[in-house]
Amino acid sequence: MAKKLDPIDIAAEQRAREQAEVEQAFMKGMTTLRDLIAPSSLEIHSSHFRIGTKYGRTLYIYGYPRELYTGWLSGLINIDQVLDISMFVYPVETEIVLNNLRKKVTQLEADMSINAEKGRTRDPGREAALADAEELRDQLQVGAERFFRYGLYVTIYADSLEELGFVQHNIETLFGQQLVYSKTASSQQEQGLNSTIPQMTDQLQIRRNMNTGAISTSFPFTSADLTQEKGVLYGINMHNNGLVIFDRFSLENANMVVFAKSGAGKSFTVKLEALRSMMTGSDILIIDPENEYQKLSDAVGGSYIRLSLNSDTRINPFDLPRVIDSEEADDALRANLVTLHGLLRLMLGGSQVTATGQIMAGLTPAEEADLDQGLIDTYARAGITSDPLTHGSTPPTIGDLYDTLLHMGGTGPALAQRLRKYTSGTFAGIFSQQSNIDINNNMVVFNIRDLEDELRPVAMYIVLSHIWNITRTVQKKRMLIVDEAWQLMKYDDSANFLFSLAKRARKYYLGLTTITQDVEDFMGSKMGRAIVANSSMQLLLKQSTSAVDVLADVFKLTEEERKRLANFPVGQGLFFAGQNHVHIQIIASQTEQKLITTNPTAMLQQEPPTPGQGV
Repeated sequence: MAKKLDPIDIAAEQRAREQAEVEQAFMKGMTTLRDLIAPSSLEIHSSHFRIGTKYGRTLYIYGYPRELYTGWLSGLINIDQVLDISMFVYPVETEIVLNNLRKKVTQLEADMSINAEKGRTRDPGREAALADAEELRDQLQVGAERFFRYGLYVTIYADSLEELGFVQHNIETLFGQQLVYSKTASSQQEQGLNSTIPQMTDQLQIRRNMNTGAISTSFPFTSADLTQEKGVLYGINMHNNGLVIFDRFSLENANMVVFAKSGAGKSFTVKLEALRSMMTGSDILIIDPENEYQKLSDAVGGSYIRLSLNSDTRINPFDLPRVIDSEEADDALRANLVTLHGLLRLMLGGSQVTATGQIMAGLTPAEEADLDQGLIDTYARAGITSDPLTHGSTPPTIGDLYDTLLHMGGTGPALAQRLRKYTSGTFAGIFSQQSNIDINNNMVVFNIRDLEDELRPVAMYIVLSHIWNITRTVQKKRMLIVDEAWQLMKYDDSANFLFSLAKRARKYYLGLTTITQDVEDFMGSKMGRAIVANSSMQLLLKQSTSAVDVLADVFKLTEEERKRLANFPVGQGLFFAGQNHVHIQIIASQTEQKLITTNPTAMLQQEPPTPGQGV
């Protein structure tokens, strides 16, 4: 007898069915984690594949040299390209390997014996293979080695097929230099992709026999590293989050150049290095054109020497170094005469109009000769000659040179008149009297901010000369920091003098740090490029677009490094030390930050509020 359904049950069943359909539709519309990470599309071709908008290609390694050396894979791992690397290592039973080696050794010995009986020339390849097989048998037998099957696959990515070919060429060249050979996984790109994504499947199965020693050389966790047992902390290695600890005096020279646009952190970095270098026993000498180093100098008890026309500070460019070395002493006067020639050309180098109306720049040959004789006579009148025993006498001043030139024949009086503004004119006093400064301190800062623009290059030259004399007198570990060095590179004589310092600093245990933001002018100068060539360390922080091309050419930067250089955040850059270079992040502690920052916002936050001001 058929049971009559209750209308209530029918309605409940219908509601349940509708609810199930709604839930099913809802589940279909949900986005899962798999949907989020999956590419929009995947195309597989014989020699490449395409994931979304990216092109990719898998290569496999099929050929290796007779010997592999530790770190042979580091060039690939540190290359500035997007790639995936997979290694598959399969252990093989030692007993199986020994049996196979026994057969191989027997076969090789038999071939060599037959060739010898028939009078054939020896085969070096067979002899090497036999020696290797015998050595491996001995190592396996005593348990010193194990045997493995090794597979190495690389998947590269690019935005176009042309770029993909370029990346492949770079990688094949990198491998080829080490006699390691690779091929494209033709018609197996899908299997190659599956073998290099993190799912632990070796679908290519292209392997090579290797023992423990050979396989250990392919240890993958290697990267550009600049960590030494001693030195100062420069920052964090962005390649591997390691510490960049380096001693610049361990290189062939301790010179360093720092290039960056304004506000990129160049002065911050150099002050941080100076502060930390003092802890290792280095003396710090600084030429400060913008009053950026006073706070640091006061914090460490340094000497802050302010040079201006109104200050009482005096530096006599005629001072001679008190050198002990007899050979150096013989050349002390001659070397200072050469330095003075460059200084006076800088001081007198303004354009002049001759009697015929011709505009002459610098000094004529006749003026050069008269100036040379005037300098020699001026020292002689002060009792100083080429004899080192006379070098302890009180040196002359520019005023004495003025008197000598005024009373000598030729172009002397005309030169004296051009020199008069430094003896009794507008610029008198600061460089025309005996020196009254003492740089016997662990940090000495020469501030030239308050000098007129015309006097700045002259002051930098004289200060550098004075520091050089002190450096030659007492040799100890020193760092000399020249900020805004482009001001010196504008003039040939001061540029030559700075280059001479860079070239000779190593002999006197001096490390020269040259800082500039005007990269084009600095690198456009022949002497500027020479200074870079004589600096074992370079730091490139964020650059203007126009400077990137210049630096990329000089430092042979990769395309990826070139892109980064214009987009680095403040405090990041490329750090070169000898043959190594890394992407570095400059890190300072909170205490160091307060001492060295020149960021106006940060400095205002550090200052206590004035009375009546809200906290």
